[in-house]
Amino acid sequence: MSSLFPALADDPSDRVALRFGPRSLTYARLAAAAGGVGARLRDRGAGRVAVWATPSLETAVAVVGVLHAGAAAVPLNPKSGEKELAHILSDSAPALVLAAPGDELPGALGGLERIDVDALGSEGPGPVTASAPAPVDDEAPALVVYTSGTTGPPKGAVIPRRAVATTLDALADAWRWTGDDVLVHGLPLFHVHGLVLGILGPLRRGGSVRHLGRFSTEGVARELNSGATMLFGVPTMYHRIAEALPEEPELVKALAGARLLVSGSAALPVHDHERIAAATGRRVIERYGMTETLMNTAARADGEARPGTVGVPLPGVELRLVEEDGSLVTALDGESVGEIQVRGPNLFTEYLNRPDATAAAFTADGWFRTGDVAVRDPDGQVRIVGRKATDLIKSGGYKIGAGEIENALLEHPGVREAAVTGEPDADLGERIVAWVVPVDPQAPPGTAELADHVARRLAPHKRPRVVRHLDALPRNDMGKIMKRALPS
Repeated sequence: MSSLFPALADDPSDRVALRFGPRSLTYARLAAAAGGVGARLRDRGAGRVAVWATPSLETAVAVVGVLHAGAAAVPLNPKSGEKELAHILSDSAPALVLAAPGDELPGALGGLERIDVDALGSEGPGPVTASAPAPVDDEAPALVVYTSGTTGPPKGAVIPRRAVATTLDALADAWRWTGDDVLVHGLPLFHVHGLVLGILGPLRRGGSVRHLGRFSTEGVARELNSGATMLFGVPTMYHRIAEALPEEPELVKALAGARLLVSGSAALPVHDHERIAAATGRRVIERYGMTETLMNTAARADGEARPGTVGVPLPGVELRLVEEDGSLVTALDGESVGEIQVRGPNLFTEYLNRPDATAAAFTADGWFRTGDVAVRDPDGQVRIVGRKATDLIKSGGYKIGAGEIENALLEHPGVREAAVTGEPDADLGERIVAWVVPVDPQAPPGTAELADHVARRLAPHKRPRVVRHLDALPRNDMGKIMKRALPS
């Protein structure tokens, strides 16, 4: 644990490390609590440990305790269905499960030994003092995080300690992240974004995190106006912030005073970027990562925060764009589309129990195939245009990314939400389909109006040929649009 979180070994002060609502732990108390958990896990020889990952102090203590023991944490989404949960438990075979006292666990976990996590650091009789972490190799697994499973059962990405450390240190370089920073967020703790960046990130820097428990614009305003310096969120959260700014002057003040506003997990629409910048004078920056790669790129704190871009590759990360035939896309023209492939110390080691899937995910020379498609601007900044499987549309001889069309649609005053897909077309190969949630359902913008709107902003071949209106777009826990769930 000391190698990942030096402050837990070196900081005996009363500095707050974690705060969830009214409950908090100093670095000294966190070291004791996590050390107590770690000692119990070592006594049982645990290799993989399930963590019932509610947005709570206990989850943070549990994960740090697992790392203290030299084991690998398997964070479980409390909203997982029975079938998905049973698959994850069968696949990862954890030795036991850690949970907060009083949490009711589903029947699928009934066969596992349970340890209740005492976040106050008093595991067992008498006080617990901090113990030394288990010596662990950098390549040892730190986490097994399950992917969303859009094309089959979720796969467990084995993330080594090396990847956690290098990603967090690279972000510290890009964002000038130090122990003086206080991070606020309301992200779930079973994903890389909320857990690795949002909890382990501040602890590695020796800083502090204030978790909102449940996201609210009032909570963001309160924490940023009382000493927090950074905000992490997903586009849905920043959209709610943009909507609330005209009516919440305290929120305007809070964002204007923040050192860093970061959005991730999906593309932040340009429209919301501009509304936040206009109201606060501050721009949100974006970064790009995946479960399997942790973070690949980021806009730098000392660079340009350009809407629609996710910055440049982080230190130590190699990134290239590749055509379908394997040839490299070398043009920095903001138009030439290719699949992103990455290589570096930030990568996972394998999909658990899936050597076939692991082999298929990498090229012969070690590049990971992300499945994301992007372009690069003349200065090297990366712009994601979507997923290769669902967002790369081949129409009339052009390769078109759905993301830029979605951003253009969101600039129309009659569009509240938008998603873009392709469907077979005898003439074009694929035609562009826009799925739109209108601002006024009684007077939705029509196909011709939206096609002209997009053609003026982008190019005529990027205009939607079909517009379908919905009451809402299907989204997952992180606010990502699930295009495979759109009506057929």
